[in-house]
Amino acid sequence: MNKVLRIGTRDSQLAVWQATLVQEQLKNNGIATELVYMKSDGDVDLVTPLYEIGVQGIFTKTLDAALLSNRIDLAVHSMKDVPTQLAKGIQQAAVLERASYKDILVLKNELSDISDALGIVNGEWSMLNNESLTIDHSRLTIATSSIRRKAQWLNRYPNHTLENLRGNVNTRLRKVSESNWDGAIFAAAGLERIGLRPENSIELDWMLPAPAQGAIMIVCREDDHETKTALGLLNDPATALCTCIERDFLKTLLGGCATPISALAEWKDGFVTFRGHILSVDGKEKMETSFHKAALQCGDLGRKAAEDLLARGADKIVNAIRNAGA
Repeated sequence: MNKVLRIGTRDSQLAVWQATLVQEQLKNNGIATELVYMKSDGDVDLVTPLYEIGVQGIFTKTLDAALLSNRIDLAVHSMKDVPTQLAKGIQQAAVLERASYKDILVLKNELSDISDALGIVNGEWSMLNNESLTIDHSRLTIATSSIRRKAQWLNRYPNHTLENLRGNVNTRLRKVSESNWDGAIFAAAGLERIGLRPENSIELDWMLPAPAQGAIMIVCREDDHETKTALGLLNDPATALCTCIERDFLKTLLGGCATPISALAEWKDGFVTFRGHILSVDGKEKMETSFHKAALQCGDLGRKAAEDLLARGADKIVNAIRNAGA
């Protein structure tokens, strides 16, 4: 390839880190690039909760417009932020190998101060709806802007208070230290990638992630075959398959990323294990599904998993979510 590829990225620290990773991988394959920095609507409005803004595509549409107007050649996104239906004229070109998919709780103080309220015994999370889960009734206050995280937290801890948390990673971490909250929920990959994961944090092993959480997607124009071929060198097939399954699950159920829908597909020894669920916004209702199939037979696994939930009555939860957002 003779031309210098223009890489579009948001100008947040995490977004730039991700774009630089792509730049380095392309350089290793002999492809020259330059970074083009942009600010999305989601970066400008740091106060309004994402689910009130109309979050679908809020972090991607600025870069989509730049791609379609030929101001950049490719864009790098946190995959969980990308709408399940890409803009017309734009295609998925590669998915990098996935980092941690987990959510973590960053604590205001020490874990020992609130371990009883969280049901943590000997450093381990107790099982929900199990006799081993014994929690006190302290009304902890936890911060997050994610409707998915809120629903899962309220399902487990209905007596807790959830507060909105917006801003870039550095701003959100500062708010935790300055607030009277007991903790805030973050994506592990985001903090770990830029070396900001605090020591006083704990993985939420019981919390199922957003579809494609921890993965990085690269997109380009549909008619730019040269760039698509170059980016294909970076694609990780296992991550691409697993995230496709998760996003198909989301798309079949509802379609938007600002929903209490979670999914995780994991590839091991030629098989894919899938877990997914949908909750009501208040966390009171929850429906789950899971599958274990050979990877070669998983092309429509996400859709079938969603259809399994819908056949068992998940459409009532879906309709309630749609009506709440109307």
